[in-house]
Amino acid sequence: MSTTFDVVLKGGTVVNHDGVGVRDIGISGGRIAAIGDIGPGKAGETINACGLHVLPGVIDTQVHFREPGLEHKEDLESGSRSAVLGGVTAVFEMPNTKPLTTTAATLADKVARAHSRMFCDFAFYVGGTRENVDDIPALEKLEGSAGIKVFMGSSTGDLLVDDEASLDRIIARLGRRAAFHSEDEARLVERMHLRRPGDAASHPEWRDEEAAIISTRRLVRLAEKHKRRVHVLHVSTAAEMAFLADHKDWVSVEVTPHHLTLVAPDCYERLGTYAQMNPPVRDERHRQAIWAGLAAGVVDVLGSDHAPHTREEKDHAYPASHSGMTGVQTLVPIMLDHVNAGRLSIERFVDLTSHGPQRLFGIRGKGRIAVGYDADLTVVDLKREETITNVQVASRAGWTPYDGKRVKGWPVGTFVRGRRVMWQGEIIANAHGAPVGFLEGF
Repeated sequence: MSTTFDVVLKGGTVVNHDGVGVRDIGISGGRIAAIGDIGPGKAGETINACGLHVLPGVIDTQVHFREPGLEHKEDLESGSRSAVLGGVTAVFEMPNTKPLTTTAATLADKVARAHSRMFCDFAFYVGGTRENVDDIPALEKLEGSAGIKVFMGSSTGDLLVDDEASLDRIIARLGRRAAFHSEDEARLVERMHLRRPGDAASHPEWRDEEAAIISTRRLVRLAEKHKRRVHVLHVSTAAEMAFLADHKDWVSVEVTPHHLTLVAPDCYERLGTYAQMNPPVRDERHRQAIWAGLAAGVVDVLGSDHAPHTREEKDHAYPASHSGMTGVQTLVPIMLDHVNAGRLSIERFVDLTSHGPQRLFGIRGKGRIAVGYDADLTVVDLKREETITNVQVASRAGWTPYDGKRVKGWPVGTFVRGRRVMWQGEIIANAHGAPVGFLEGF
């Protein structure tokens, strides 16, 4: 090769659609320009990646960065700092902010806030509501739009769509794949009496398996009726996983690291309300069903569902405590620990966090290590052992449910469009995040 590159990563073990092998990567103009054996003297900067694995940039397609309106627990700068420290190069952020992200103006405001402040690339979901149904085709196509997100049952106020007629209208208008929080609000309301004051372990009793499967069956039926692509977020139950295995034509499936890692009742005994999430962390039967769905290929992607709250908000006595936990910074190390434990391969991890998001959402120029693609790279040391601590967490929330957990496998470098943003736990570049682009027809 006679070309000179801006940056060459030398000797890393590259994981991409061609397999796993030691290769050099040449980067020019923010894109991957060559993969192979690149000789000396060909780069403005050469980075030794020997002994490290180089993955396509991890894309976290479910985060809540809380800005605008809830910056006391997170903002776009702090959330994205947490992302790149964890090896995440792009995020899809959720619409339950204040004001809600439901219009072209509120989306444009988020995009403007993100420029020059976010360290990773970004797209923002627009909340689908009864009021903006007719605007959905236009909202899906705006710059920075990740598509439509619908809350079918989570007590989310003005974003809640809990009647079938409205849900039917929204799904009928979809052009792109839309994301859904799938719990049945009517069942949640009628079971509120099952919440035991001061006992977070009653959370999965209230928000039970039936609440999830009722909602997911309805969602799938309407998706199949209208032949529209829907994405079921944070699947948490055995019943849903079995059902979705038979209904993949129009439906994709996300699971989270916390539903794969934490288990009731242990997590509630150890963490109390800090383990409280919607949908809940459940018992071992459900966790094993999620792992089985992942192994069988029912699961399409991993999302962290990073949903930070302050300690004060989590310390309220249940059920006044807030549901949600940090996750974007720990997605990679928690899942690499599972890789090292033999629960999934490194290739499957890459498919869930890079290839899968690109394939489902039609992300342009990302999700692969391939010539011509953005040089978004997650560099990891599969042999490195670390203890996750609250002190490491860059989120404004300042805590993680994995505090004190020893893991094997650690992110050591994050490249966003060719720029080395994080290396060995330090952010070494200014924020230069940009909107994620999407292919036509997705």
